[in-house]
Amino acid sequence: MSGWYAKFIDRWERRLATRDTNRVIRPFEWGSEWLLGASTNGNAGQALGEFVDQGIRNSEEFYSAATPVDFRLDGGLLTFTSAIQSPFPENNRASADFFPAGKDRAVVVLPQWNSDAQGHIGLCKLLNRFGITALRVSMAYHDRRMPTGFERADYHVSSNVGRTIHACRQTIIDVSSCLSWLEQRGYRRLAILGTSLGSCMAFIAAAHDPRIKCGVFNHVSMYFSDVVWTGLSTQHVRKGFEGYLTQDELRRYWSLISPASFLHRLEGRHMPSLLVWAKYDSTFLPEFSLQVLENFRRRNLPHAVLTLPCAHYTTGRFPFNWMDGLAMCRFLDRNL
Repeated sequence: MSGWYAKFIDRWERRLATRDTNRVIRPFEWGSEWLLGASTNGNAGQALGEFVDQGIRNSEEFYSAATPVDFRLDGGLLTFTSAIQSPFPENNRASADFFPAGKDRAVVVLPQWNSDAQGHIGLCKLLNRFGITALRVSMAYHDRRMPTGFERADYHVSSNVGRTIHACRQTIIDVSSCLSWLEQRGYRRLAILGTSLGSCMAFIAAAHDPRIKCGVFNHVSMYFSDVVWTGLSTQHVRKGFEGYLTQDELRRYWSLISPASFLHRLEGRHMPSLLVWAKYDSTFLPEFSLQVLENFRRRNLPHAVLTLPCAHYTTGRFPFNWMDGLAMCRFLDRNL
């Protein structure tokens, strides 16, 4: 990284990224019980690999579930029983904050990893200013869904291979449930907006749900594992894998939760997308974001690109948060 501006952004980014002192290096685990129960025939790695391959082949089934029947809107809070269950009752009660505006257009919003309950609330209110209803989803193990005794959403992204897949699947299916609830309330023009981890979850949801007519993917990468392996903010997760899996091996196991595996599902479908990347990002490295842009171009998928002159955490700071937020809202206003 050269130039005074790049160095300035990097120093600022690292100050923001190292504020948290509660990151934990967790032990490596295959986590096959989260997906396969006890059936691994003594080889958890092989069993998980076969499960992943089958999941990609049958991804429409893997990322679908029955619509919940216990939706409840109390004030501005929507709650329902997640169609995918975990051992934690708090996590099994899905929730989303509802910001109504207008009668037909609505966007499901997914914040970043470890976002608290206030994450993206300001963005939802900004969407309202554009006449767009927003439903801000709490991802698995986040804010209200965090199990007792936890300080971070570590169970959504960790060195437990199977549990991470399970958590991603739960979030993606909860998004589908939220779309069904919006449909029940009469919304017909539906979109999705995700940031960082939320961007990955949003993309996979969009690839499997034709009800989504427009997508905003705020920070993009082809492979879930590449971000975890190389990113500034996930080095404690990578350390849990060291000595057990390589980057290439992890990429294969987590291909089931990676946008790269499902880009083909957008071919022949008109879903305008805004792809946002940051030029100096040390969490979603630019090389991985550029791979997404190239694949969208090569496949002739309708899209626009926003390049931010900052990094990952600095996206949430002025003036970059306003540049990003306004661009995302304007894109949705034009295309939804």
